[in-house]
Amino acid sequence: MSKLTLCIAIALAATSVSACARTTDAPSGVQDATNVASTVATVKAQPTPQSAATADVSLPLVIVHKTESCGCCGAWVEHMQQAGFPVEVRNLDDVTPVKQRVGVPLGKGSCHTAEVGGYFVEGHVPADDIKRLLAEKPAAKGLVLPGMPAGSPGMETPDGRVQPYVVELVGEDGNTMAFAQHGGGRTGTR
Repeated sequence: MSKLTLCIAIALAATSVSACARTTDAPSGVQDATNVASTVATVKAQPTPQSAATADVSLPLVIVHKTESCGCCGAWVEHMQQAGFPVEVRNLDDVTPVKQRVGVPLGKGSCHTAEVGGYFVEGHVPADDIKRLLAEKPAAKGLVLPGMPAGSPGMETPDGRVQPYVVELVGEDGNTMAFAQHGGGRTGTR
C-alpha cells in the first residue's frame, strides 16, 4: 500500500467518525485539514433505491448533496423517500461549494444540502415543511435547519426525545424568519 493510499484511508476513516458531528461553518483551512481526501476523490451521483409504490409523481426530485460517510444524512434521505419524494444522492468530499452556490447563510449550515423545486433545503428539515414550502411558493431561496437537533428527521433518538427547533425561511435577500416550530417532547406521546 502506497503512502498516499494509506493517508487517504486514514483520512476517510477519520472523517467517517466525525462527519455527522461537525457543521460546515468551519473556516476552510480547518475543514480542509479534517478532510484530506477532498483533493483526490470525485463526485459520485447515486440514485437511491425507491419502490415505485412509495414515490409520489406529483412531488419534484430532491437532489441531496452530502458526504458519503454521513449516516444521519442517509437517514434524512430515507425520511424524504418515506414522504413520497423521489431522491437522487450526490456524494461529495466537500459540500461547502454547493452551500455557497445556493446561498445558505453563514452560521445556518448543517451536514447536507438539498435542492428541490427551485429551492434549497439545508439540514434535517421535516418533509412536511418542504411540502408546505412547495405548495405556498414564497419568494425565497429556501429553508434552513441549522445544526442537527435531536429528534429532527434523521436525528431521531432511541427514547423518542425531540429537542425544540425552528425551521427558518431564507428570503431572497438572505435574511431568515421562522417558518415552522417543532419539538419539545417525545415523538408519539402527544
